[in-house]
Amino acid sequence: MKTPAGKECRFYYQNYHRGREEQECRLIRHNARSPEWRPQDCFRCPVPDILLANSNPNLVLEATVKSGFLGFNRRVEVKAFCSKHLVDVPVPEVGCAQCAREKPGLQALFDDEEL
Repeated sequence: MKTPAGKECRFYYQNYHRGREEQECRLIRHNARSPEWRPQDCFRCPVPDILLANSNPNLVLEATVKSGFLGFNRRVEVKAFCSKHLVDVPVPEVGCAQCAREKPGLQALFDDEEL
């Protein structure tokens, strides 16, 4: 579904059917430690770009809304985790290095890297 920022995101949900006015980010809603989500948070959210760059089904994302000084500079921080290899993924756009090593066409890239 398209976010208020105009990007596709599978975690964003809206419902305006029959007078309803529901908007939510289901990724942030599932994080109890995160402050309340606002539609403006979509404009600075990296999740749609991560989902576009990486389609690994084992990549688990956790998003948290962080606010800066006096509530200004509000942003969304994302942490990624590989559910298959149980490791943190430092660069979610790239994905899990161990998952990439298991793909048949990418093994040659990792062999050159070890030289």
